[in-house]
Amino acid sequence: MTKQQLIKRIRQFISESPTQFHVVESMVKVLKENGFSELEEKNSWKLKKGNKYFIIRGASIIAFVMGKNSLPENGYRIVGAHTDSPGLKIKPCPEKYFKDYLSLGVETYGGPILSSWFDRDLSIAGRVNFIDKKKHLHELLVDFKKPVAIIPNLAIHLNQPRDSKKNINKQTELPPLIMQISSDASRKKITFKDILIKELKKSHIDLKGGTILDFDLWLYDTQPAALVGLQQEFLVGARIDNLLSCFTGLMALLESGQQNTSVLVCNDHEEVGSASNTGSAGPFLKHVLERICKNREDFLRTISQSILISNDNAHGVHPNYAAKHDENHGPLLNHGPVIKINANQRYATNSQTGAYFRSVCNEAKVPVQDFIVRSDMACGSTIGPITATNLGVKTLDIGAPTFAMHSIRETCGVEDIVYLTKALKQFFQ
Repeated sequence: MTKQQLIKRIRQFISESPTQFHVVESMVKVLKENGFSELEEKNSWKLKKGNKYFIIRGASIIAFVMGKNSLPENGYRIVGAHTDSPGLKIKPCPEKYFKDYLSLGVETYGGPILSSWFDRDLSIAGRVNFIDKKKHLHELLVDFKKPVAIIPNLAIHLNQPRDSKKNINKQTELPPLIMQISSDASRKKITFKDILIKELKKSHIDLKGGTILDFDLWLYDTQPAALVGLQQEFLVGARIDNLLSCFTGLMALLESGQQNTSVLVCNDHEEVGSASNTGSAGPFLKHVLERICKNREDFLRTISQSILISNDNAHGVHPNYAAKHDENHGPLLNHGPVIKINANQRYATNSQTGAYFRSVCNEAKVPVQDFIVRSDMACGSTIGPITATNLGVKTLDIGAPTFAMHSIRETCGVEDIVYLTKALKQFFQ
């Protein structure tokens, strides 16, 4: 695949994946096109060497290729990422009426940069759960696609002191405006579920005469990912943390070959601590790996020979805020993947796993960089240390350098998408 084809595909992937549920749907589409078969956790599995499979649990997905090499002797090659991104989630009873305006109550999911959500063309997407006339429960994915909401800024003349955007009140300042209604309609209290049902009918989605019971819905920016820069060297878009990692892991898995047992796990809930049945703190990955290698003794031997790469975005040194970085560890965009290191195990890399990845990059002819947070600043974390704790597997943390992590629009380097895909492909092989 050429660089142009790869960049075109990731832009499409981002556009088709406004929520973690849609990320899984987008990945399933690609996996099925490339010969992967779906497994269900409730069924008994009959796996064959050389075959390709995937399993879905909520908004998490695991895909793997059954390698021909002995598992106890060669182990698993695992790449981990996460499907969720920071954002604004619509509350269960979200309606807020003021005169003839209707806004929606939202809560923050993870740690979004709140100021970046103002004055954006926002849409709504996620999962809806409903019951049909026969009392059967169903769920479906929803995407309004068009802009339907906005969080207007307060005019600077009314906003004193003028740097107050740093102190945004999540309860009162974030509800997005979605419509203007007449006083008569206002008295009738149009509900968000009414609006949702109307939108589903417009999209020819059949509720089978049923009733919406619940939903997991998020706001998202409708502006598509774009190439920016005089040489179009930057990719700017929503949810690059962590769709870039899901995408590069997926592209690498498709070309992984059939010798090693290669695994891609993309967990939900990383941005909120991973503590769920679909998060990396839960047993999803461990259960799947145990079912691939059913003998307990062989499984423990396999884990001892395995290695996991936690693939999550890294902080590129910002030219306007260089002092926020350690002077010897400032990764540059378009200069290759970053090995992330932290003495307090916020990242799982050690000298052994770091050296291993450097050798992989050397084989793939990919440059590699290092990141370590300033000693006087707090350090974020990833699924790496959590998964290492759960499995006892050798682990390292890497990622593509990025600007504006957790903004509604983030920036990464085009070349780094290519570099990261090549490095992960080499790792799987």
